[in-house]
Parts: sequence; C-alpha cells; structure tokens
Amino acid sequence: MKTRLHTARLALAEPLRISRSTMAARDAVWLTVEHDGTAGHGEAVSSTYLGLDTDTLRRLLGAVPLTRFATPESALEALKAGELTPPDTPAAVTAAVESALLDLVGRRAGLPVHRLLGAPEAPVAATARTIGITTPARAAAEARRLVARGFETVKVKAGTADPEDDLARVRAVRDAAPGARLLLDPNGAWSPALATALLPRYAALGVEAVEQPLAPGDPEALCALAERSPLPVIADEDAVTLDDARRLAGRVHGVNVKLAQCGGVHAALRIAEAIEGSGTRLMLGCLTASTLSLAPAVHLADRAHWTDLDGHLLLARDPWTGIGGENGHVRASGRPGLGVTRADLA
Repeated sequence: MKTRLHTARLALAEPLRISRSTMAARDAVWLTVEHDGTAGHGEAVSSTYLGLDTDTLRRLLGAVPLTRFATPESALEALKAGELTPPDTPAAVTAAVESALLDLVGRRAGLPVHRLLGAPEAPVAATARTIGITTPARAAAEARRLVARGFETVKVKAGTADPEDDLARVRAVRDAAPGARLLLDPNGAWSPALATALLPRYAALGVEAVEQPLAPGDPEALCALAERSPLPVIADEDAVTLDDARRLAGRVHGVNVKLAQCGGVHAALRIAEAIEGSGTRLMLGCLTASTLSLAPAVHLADRAHWTDLDGHLLLARDPWTGIGGENGHVRASGRPGLGVTRADLA
C-alpha cells in the first residue's frame, strides 16, 4: 500500500463563536491510502482545543505503518484490534486512518461503509444546524432561513458572560421557529448553581436537551445535575472514551460521540453498545470539517437519537461532496466506500 498527505485550508462561511472561542478557519489534512489502483480517503482537522496543529497531524498520520500490511483489509483488522497505532495516538489520527481504510476496503468490495458495518439500508437522518453566539435578531433570522430550507432541529450556542443574553437568543429562535426542535450547547460554561437556575427557564422555552452545561472534568457533578434537571442533559466533553461512556451510562440522558474525539467508527460502535439499554441515548456530533470527515459518522446515523452532523455546512466551500445536508438531512450514499468525491471532480 502507498500513502500520501495533502493539507487544505477550510474557511467558514462566517466566524463561529462559542463560549470558549471564535473560529474562522482551520486546516484539514487528508490521508489517501492506495492499493492495486484503488484509493481511500480520510481527514483530520487541526484543533486548538484538542492540541492538534497541522504539523503534528501530518507527522502522526505519516508515521502510521500502513505500508507494512499486504492489504487494506489486514490493516483495518489491526486497527480494530488496537494493533496499528500506539495507545497514545490522538483519536483524530486514528479516526482519519480508519476512514481511509474503510473507504478503500468498501471500494474494493463494491460495498458502502454502512453495509460493511452491518446496516442493510443507507442511513438518512435529520441533522441539527448550529447557530453560534450572536445577537437575538441575527439568530432569529438564521432560524427562519434554516427552517425554510428544511431543518427540523436547531442547536443554539450559549455561555456568554450575561445569562440573559443567551436566554434572549434562544427566545428569539423559538419565536422565529416555533415548530423546530431546539438543542442548547453552553460548551461547559456554567457552574452547577447557574445551570440549576437556568435550566427550568430553558425548559419553559421548549428546549429539548442541553449539551455539556458544566465545565468538563467533573462527571459526577454533571450526573448530579442530570438527576435533577427538568430537561435532558447530554455529556459531550466529558464523554470522549469508552470508559467515560461506561461511567455515565444510565446517569446522564445522552452522550455526544464525535469520531475525531473517540477514535472513529468502531470506537463509536463500542460506545453505543456500552450505553444500550441504560436509558442513556446516543448523539452523533462532529467538528467543523469537510464532508470527508463527516461521512463515516453519517454511515452510523441510524443508530443515533440526536444527529448533529452539520460541520461541513458551516464552510464557505466544502471541498468534498456526497452526504447532502443542505435540506436538513444527511444521507449515506449507496456508492462503494464512504461514497464521497472531491467537489472539483464531481
């Protein structure tokens, strides 16, 4: 097998502000794995929060010993067994390598990835669409536009210094889109006392669930909040690994699984199995990235109660295509592998 790397700049259509930062662009590193004339692709994106810059991603992706394997199928089996990359390999790197191998194995077998994973039908899911921290008027206008395009779920970012500012934004979105499902994401900005005071007010506005209201690092506090919360609490930054999910199962209402943070498709499937029957539901989330990054998660979308796979929709130009989403629904392709292609080649 042969591998190559390519770095691309992903600019957002407009800066996305959340409680801890504002992002206008990030780098993507694409891994291509070739064997016998067929290629598979994966993507890892830079992240200040995860401590991954472009040079680090290129170094770590380039160091994965894929060329030692005779076939992509044997490399994929080694990855699933935890034998391809060292234990301290960042999850984003493992997920990108797995993506490229799944894409390549699927293309060689003539099967889409969801078929490789045991799902007979191509998943289709209504995805949430994120509205960042902005003025109530702009949030309301964006909500109206999204609902008109077919989005059924809107996720509103929160966590400003003034809690009333967040409430005004959510109230404006609710008034502008009275039939939409609303999710709230403070990105860990609240204290337990503030969350206790605010959650009943958001419940009164019809918010369906709240993601990671408390700062990550104290899952016991998050569980205690979930026990008394008037609306479902979804763990995000506190639900990264399989061990995290096992500790939280049955104690929070949901866990948000992002492939770039848990280690890929098979890691996500292990988390889904761990929480099954516990009362804790699966959410599939994402980083802001291209269609190539999101495609593996879309092939799992039939397993999730909440789907938040809109990262590619935040870009000024998505360099890949194949999962849709512009009308509020992401779809796994029936084409072999991930079913994605470069937009300039489509």
